[in-house]
Amino acid sequence: MTVDDDTRPAETSRAAAVHAWSLDRTLGRFRAGASDEVSGLPVLELPAALRAHGYRTVQLCHFHLAHRDPASLAELRAALQESGITLDALLVDDGDLTHPTDGGQQEAWISSYLDDAEALGAHRIRVVAGRTRTDTAQRDSSAALGRIAARAGDVRVVTENWLDVTRDAADVRAILDPLDGAVGLLVDLGNWVGPHKYADLAAVTPYAETCHAKAHWGRDGIEEDDYRTSVTTILDAGYQGPLALVYDAADDDEWAGLAVQRAVVEDVLQGRSAGVRA
Repeated sequence: MTVDDDTRPAETSRAAAVHAWSLDRTLGRFRAGASDEVSGLPVLELPAALRAHGYRTVQLCHFHLAHRDPASLAELRAALQESGITLDALLVDDGDLTHPTDGGQQEAWISSYLDDAEALGAHRIRVVAGRTRTDTAQRDSSAALGRIAARAGDVRVVTENWLDVTRDAADVRAILDPLDGAVGLLVDLGNWVGPHKYADLAAVTPYAETCHAKAHWGRDGIEEDDYRTSVTTILDAGYQGPLALVYDAADDDEWAGLAVQRAVVEDVLQGRSAGVRA
């Protein structure tokens, strides 16, 4: 059964968003450049599948783009538009802006996706802040992100609390503060763990304009308490953007896993909405 989000309250519709990595198995674990063979759902058919499952917003990885020529990008953009799917972000999942010897070439490669994001109609492009942690990593990352943003035109550049260069809130602030808002943040709920996780999430939420609503799963299912607390933490800190669900657990039924996470997020949102109305 499909769900028509047009009938959902505005608050709960924020959970009608998906990071396409959640459907990696459905897409046949496709990686552009590794093979021309598509063993799963072709990316051109993904928008219609998302619509059929009640989703309205997607984030795509750079490696989902089998072809980057103008005609192919236009075809994918048309498929998104025909299904009423918003492309929140093109996610450039590779590259290392803080590489000590190859940073310039890495920056050039990452920047090559700016035109793709624009051609697809993406609102944002997410760039990894860096993978190599050096003594100057945050400063180098900030400078490189600023240069990329200056070339980005109407596409908004964001980075993410992901990998070793952004291991805590202090790192994120060190990168973004010098940029004075020129670069935003995609906040990922699952990338930080440990006793300071929620405090760090709250500290970076003021920079955040989009989100990976990632849950952790164990042998007994979703770690619901942590998931609810993570979502609540960023909402309490003022987050108002989409909550793109990220499913990454053992069960191959990815749509079902997404539905479990969506139910939790929507319950949190409904509870808050009811509290406001009261």
